[in-house]
Order: sequence, then structure tokens, then C-alpha cells
Amino acid sequence: MTTGRVRGGFNQYGFTVGILMLDTRFPRIPGDMGNAQTFPFPVRYQRVTGADPDLVVRRGAEGLLPAFVEGAQALEREGVGAITTNCGFLIKYQAQLARAVRVPVFTSSLLLVPLVHRMLPPGGRVGVMTVNAGTLTPDHLTSAGIGAEVPLAVVGMETEKEFTRALLDNELELDVDLAREEHVRVARRLVADHPDIGAIVLECTNMPPYTADIQHETGRPVFDIVSLVTMVHDALVAGRPPRRA
Repeated sequence: MTTGRVRGGFNQYGFTVGILMLDTRFPRIPGDMGNAQTFPFPVRYQRVTGADPDLVVRRGAEGLLPAFVEGAQALEREGVGAITTNCGFLIKYQAQLARAVRVPVFTSSLLLVPLVHRMLPPGGRVGVMTVNAGTLTPDHLTSAGIGAEVPLAVVGMETEKEFTRALLDNELELDVDLAREEHVRVARRLVADHPDIGAIVLECTNMPPYTADIQHETGRPVFDIVSLVTMVHDALVAGRPPRRA
């Protein structure tokens, strides 16, 4: 219960995290970052017009930085306490977006990789599952602070059909059961090829609906963007406005 005098300054309240959304139409089921039911707390969405998933993932988000900066600044004006994006490939804009606003920015779950590596015993490798391994470049890894000292094994979903097709081609329908089977199959292959993997990080923000399936099938801890959003929310929630005057 709120009591006493409080201070305003914004039009809306209660949002801890703002999410910069790609310009998409594909289905977003609970667990997907773009489905508000994924979070047990309110988030604020900002759609970035023209940010087509194929352009962002396969073509390096060329020319989109100004639009993402504008979106981040709009979220900041609305009073969010931190800003993220709904595509891990936007890690390439981590530094630029962080400079453009005065609130914390975390563009990708790839930022978790150095932390996860330090959790593992000596010799442990971090597995990364991505929507497209062929376009996840060293520049993306460097932008996430992932150096040569972090042993990685990267696997992409481009070898499968349903999940990648629906997302990158921005289709209206997704066979969820088939997408789940694809994630399990790729995760099994990842740990079979690299038995030293101690934990897995999911790059793609559309993968968290399948996190539990990957955990169950591989027996490894699995980290994703929902893990990171939740951590940031918990770090912010008690300090969000309205504050006492």
C-alpha cells in the first residue's frame, strides 16, 4: 500500500525493463520474449520499424542503428529502468546503445557467456545455441566481452526447417511441436559433439519456450534472455518510481 507524498515525472509507471522489438509478425508463444505472459512482471515494448529479422540476423542489421537508438531513447523517456532487445544479434550495437541512454542496456543473452564460463570447473566449455551459426561472427562475440580465454561450442538452428523458417522468413504460422523437436535434436548433437560442455546459453530470444526441454535432454544448466531480464528486473524493482517526495 502506497502512503505519503510521492514524486512523479512520467506518464506511466511500473515498468522495470523496456524491450526493443524487431518488426515482426511471426507467432510468439508464452516463453518467447515477445509474449508479455512470459514475465511475472510488466515490461514495456517498443517496436523498431524496419527491423526485419532477416535483415538483423543474416545481413548484420545494416543501417538500423539510428532506429534502435531512437527506440531506446523513447523507452528511457517513458521511465524504464533498463533496456534490452529481442534479438541476440543486436549485441553488435551494445556499446552504441549503452552510450545513447542513461539507464543500463543489455542487448543479448550472449553477455551471460563470460559469467557462465566462470561458474564452470576448469576445462568446462560453454555451449551456445543460436538461430544461425553462420552469421554469428567474432565481432558479435567480442561485443559481448567473450574473449579467446572462453572455450565455446556454437551450434545453429539453420540445419533445421521449422523454427528458422518461421522466424527469419517472418511467417504467420509456427509448428511448436516440431520446433521443440528441432531444439532437442540440436542440443543433443551439441553435447554429443562436445561432452565437455558444462552449461548452455541460448542466443536467440525466441528459444526460451524450449529451455526446459533442452535442460531435460542434456542435463546441463541452460541460460537464456528470460534469465537475464529477470535478474535485471530484480536488481531494479524496489527502486522504481513513484518514489517518495
